[in-house]
This record gives sequence, structure tokens and C-alpha cells, in this order.
Amino acid sequence: MSKLLEQGIDAVRELPEESQDMAGELLLAIAGRKRRRLQLTTEQIEKVKIGFAEADRQEFATDDEMRETWKRFGL
Repeated sequence: MSKLLEQGIDAVRELPEESQDMAGELLLAIAGRKRRRLQLTTEQIEKVKIGFAEADRQEFATDDEMRETWKRFGL
């Protein structure tokens, strides 16, 4: 296993379980071992709709808001 992959896995272990599951699904998809379509929950669909409506109104995150978001994820 590469050192970078090991670091990524260590970082994912620190995330909440739901985020760990998402990371696992992504890794399996990349490896070509999991071929299921992602299913959005009703809550996720509503959030997507809200996001599209905000984009239609040209309501985007500010640079400061994006910096804070990236900081929360250690980026």
C-alpha cells in the first residue's frame, strides 16, 4: 500500500461513520468492485434542489466561507 493511501485511510478513520462509509464507497467504485448506483435520501435530494435554486439566483459561497469549509476538512 502506498504511503499516501495509508495517510488517507488514517485520516478517514477520524471522520464520522457516515463519511467513512462514503469514502469506502468511493474507494470501491475506483477499484471497480462495487457497481451500484448511489441512492440519495429524501433529505439529500432536498439539499440538491436548494443548491440548484441558490445557483439560479447566483447565490454562491464567499471566498471566506470556502476557506472556512476547507479548513474544517484540514485542507
